[in-house]
Amino acid sequence: MNITVEPSFLKGTVRAPASKSVMIRVLAAGLLSRGETRIRYPSTCDDALTARQVIRSLGAEVSEETDEWLIKGGISLLEDVLDVGESGLTARLFTPLAAVLSQPMTITGRGSLMKRSMDMMTEPLQQLGVTVETNKGYLPVKVHGPLQGGRVRVDGSKSSQFLTGLLMSLPLAEKDSTILVDNLRSLPYIDLTLRVMEQFGVKCEHTGYEHFFVPSNQEYQAAETDIEGDWSGAAFLLAAAAIAGDLKVTGLDPESRQADRKIMEALGAAGVEAGMTQEYVYIKKSDIHPFSFDITHCPDLAPPLVCLAAYAQGETVIRGAGRLYEKESNRALTLREEAGNLGVRIDLDGDTMVIHGGRVAGGGSHAHQDHRIAMFAATMALRAENPVTIHGTECVSKSYPNFFNDLKKLGGKLYE
Repeated sequence: MNITVEPSFLKGTVRAPASKSVMIRVLAAGLLSRGETRIRYPSTCDDALTARQVIRSLGAEVSEETDEWLIKGGISLLEDVLDVGESGLTARLFTPLAAVLSQPMTITGRGSLMKRSMDMMTEPLQQLGVTVETNKGYLPVKVHGPLQGGRVRVDGSKSSQFLTGLLMSLPLAEKDSTILVDNLRSLPYIDLTLRVMEQFGVKCEHTGYEHFFVPSNQEYQAAETDIEGDWSGAAFLLAAAAIAGDLKVTGLDPESRQADRKIMEALGAAGVEAGMTQEYVYIKKSDIHPFSFDITHCPDLAPPLVCLAAYAQGETVIRGAGRLYEKESNRALTLREEAGNLGVRIDLDGDTMVIHGGRVAGGGSHAHQDHRIAMFAATMALRAENPVTIHGTECVSKSYPNFFNDLKKLGGKLYE
């Protein structure tokens, strides 16, 4: 589907989409719990719906009520193939969870996920007693447990998602486990994992995010929980308001462990008029200044930050760009290409991205089957000299299905 966005001014109040990162972790915890877990304000994005099907394949019963999901947990083998769609988190989280069972299982996916590396899982799982076979380091991955526990070393330089999977699965192992982690990135996502585990009665200790101790033979306890708003999706709304709007965004936790809460620091660095209460975050159109920011632990902020930088007179420097090379697209190169299509120059030099802001011409943009690139192009359009036509916008359903509807309700001028 193609959508054209014309220059617009946004005004009003909007609720942030539910966090898929929290949702997928809670679904995993609900699967592993005895009793009934109640989830309020669930995410219904594609990745969350995929994770829901995965836990059903692993023995959970899931029923839906208005604004609530109920999960009757209990992991068991109902299907021996798990389809994780295009979700990297679901792939790397549920592979070690599937290895808890003593039967062989295959984890596979679709689309761009089939080109994303899974080789960081092989050696650690083998050290924990699991038989592992990959497709030359990619999906599909075959595992045959059970996961036994023990001492293991993990490379955290590419992603923290596999560490999340180990942390959530090892409490069920027969032996205590020690995880030594090298070069961990995206630290806030591990905080998020530990918080969900604590909610469901499971313990883990760590020292400086380099040494984790997970006691064995623990039991997850069913819980009732609200899914907080997604700072990743909300970041586009906040950037949009800074560029051309006056918005209040509700549903965001000011004390959230989500990595992308850092957007508030970036907005401050860019001179944006912004504030936060317990009820909402508010942003007003501002004179955006060039800024410098490190996305090493929050790489999903790169697209909305490039939008901000495009409307700043001068050069903005984003460090940590190396984290962008293995996303739904090669996001660093894709951002350079698509910003260029709209008249904004980006220079890439290793881990550094320099955005030459001041003028957005508009034109045509392609989403590259990447939800964040589609939202990036729409945000760029809001004060462009000409409309922006975005090709392939259906991919926003991966994380924020209502993005374009929300944009329109807030006054965005767009049409198919």
